[in-house]
Amino acid sequence: MGLVTPQRAHFEEPLTLACGRPLANYELIYETYGELNSNKSNAILICHALSGHHHAAGIHREDDKRPGWWDECIGPGKPIDTKRFFVVSLNNLGGCHGSTGPTSINPATGKAWGPDFPILRARDWVHSQARLADRLGIDCWAAVIGGSLGGMQAMRWSLEYPDRVKHCVAIASAMKLSAQNIAFNEIARQAILSDPGFAEGYYLENNSVPDKGLGLARMVGHITYLSDDAMARKFGRSLRTGTLETGTDDSIEFQVESYLRYQGSQFSESFDANTYILMTRALDYFDLAREYGDDPVAAFAHANCSFLVLSFSTDWRFSPARSREIVNALIAAGRPVSYAEIEANEGHDAFLLPIPRYLDVFSAYMQRVGDEL
Repeated sequence: MGLVTPQRAHFEEPLTLACGRPLANYELIYETYGELNSNKSNAILICHALSGHHHAAGIHREDDKRPGWWDECIGPGKPIDTKRFFVVSLNNLGGCHGSTGPTSINPATGKAWGPDFPILRARDWVHSQARLADRLGIDCWAAVIGGSLGGMQAMRWSLEYPDRVKHCVAIASAMKLSAQNIAFNEIARQAILSDPGFAEGYYLENNSVPDKGLGLARMVGHITYLSDDAMARKFGRSLRTGTLETGTDDSIEFQVESYLRYQGSQFSESFDANTYILMTRALDYFDLAREYGDDPVAAFAHANCSFLVLSFSTDWRFSPARSREIVNALIAAGRPVSYAEIEANEGHDAFLLPIPRYLDVFSAYMQRVGDEL
């Protein structure tokens, strides 16, 4: 992809959120890749997952060691081919990477919003994304694409704006979270809330950071995104320090322990605790069929687009069974849908990785999307 530059859109028109509170004004930070064609029909929207953001592909500086989070799938010759498509990726409202969120200044107080930032739902993200599309002159997306929480947003797009989406791609996603998933999110939130540095969410005012709680939340989440096989192959029972010969060496440290602590530390330096709480709650609250009498068939009857649904065999957070529920509802609703379950040992994180079969299926579908332009 090469060098990319984030852009910022400021909106003065109030946005009334699903919770009933208005957001008087807000900003969205986003990146674009590729060129918009003359009739503006080749636009693709990328919806990010829980801890994602606008930087999905390319690099910001020549010395960047890590490209955007979905660089494996976005770029010339890749599934989302930037030689054919104009790709838009943004940081959602409530984020901590430039869009208006808990770390932003509340104009009513002159201080950071912190825990007072309004509760959000996936539909709020979709409505703000629609306004960004208006700003960019995009009347209809060739496809709205997302993995995990991003897939939930993509499906919500198909219901909220059925005439503005031609294809919906939901990868490793679900129509609502299982009780187990909600439980994992609650454990992560409690880790943050119980950190003395959290200061009831006003840590920025108190010059404190709940880094231990946020790091632990990331550790809990991270191990659930990987499969048992993936962790066994990567770490096994390898030791970083110490020996198991005596069983009394306090310096014994497994490689997996060191890895998790590193992941937690890195995350706590780059992510905001209030944002993590806000986004996990939005994830918990998502229920595609709630206002349709809890009938997913009735929900999808409102969609006009075609669908691609992908799942991964070892993903136990968003299992293939959840994707098959989506597919069955779409078939019953008479919606065109393609489905593939990808054999992969990487667990939920597989949707971020260059797994050949996954890329082949994804590329084939996106070729079809491009042929319709």
